[in-house]
Amino acid sequence: MDLTTRARRAAVLAVCLFVCVTARAAPDEIQVYTEELNDPGEVGLELHVNYVIEGARVPAYPGEKPSHHLLQMTPEFSYGINRTLEGGLYLPVAVAPDGNVYGNGVRVRLKYIAPRGEGASVFWGLNVEFGYFARRVSESHLGIELRPIVGYRDADWLVSFNPIIDTDLSSNVSRAPNFEPALKLARRLTKGVHAGVKYYGEFGPIERMPADQRAHFLYAALDFEKNGYDINFGIGRGFENAADKWVAKAIFAIPFK
Repeated sequence: MDLTTRARRAAVLAVCLFVCVTARAAPDEIQVYTEELNDPGEVGLELHVNYVIEGARVPAYPGEKPSHHLLQMTPEFSYGINRTLEGGLYLPVAVAPDGNVYGNGVRVRLKYIAPRGEGASVFWGLNVEFGYFARRVSESHLGIELRPIVGYRDADWLVSFNPIIDTDLSSNVSRAPNFEPALKLARRLTKGVHAGVKYYGEFGPIERMPADQRAHFLYAALDFEKNGYDINFGIGRGFENAADKWVAKAIFAIPFK
């Protein structure tokens, strides 16, 4: 077994140990998309681990699982189709405070990033995601998300904005598109280490976006990168109408070529 294979197996084991030790979660995926894509033919794995420290204690609708002290672990498998396209598969799993484990559906995505000239700092693209959701996490079993991606990256700074449009597709709920913007600002501290802030908003239906029903979330985050492996840690605070007041998150990215 070569050193690279051993390193990958050790990284996978470390991720599994983190999940077993923490064993609790909440929102599915807390991430701002950037221009990063797998190389053509490259397979990747990201594990999203989110834990609600303080969240909703009563269901918002019949059948919902309250988020307080829930852990959600979402393996995301990705594949580089070519130099501008990447496919992805999400398999979200939640662990309740009583130790019960639940599958929360399945989602697929296709991410496009426009070609750029050498040394270009500005990037843009689009991610399209379709999912089936368990009633524990959504009143609508089916949904689609359109996530435009626009940003800037140089040697020291990263800014990425995702003006997300999220739409439920099931017949038992409103199908009005919802606006859910996300923004990331990060600064390089040293080689392979970035610190930043992330903003996530829930503005409601695009046709009206009532100010008294909007929710806002702000996260402080650290990113570590070395030899193709990425680890992100963050802690966030919900404001105004946010059901989740405090959330801890982590993302472990492991490349497989």
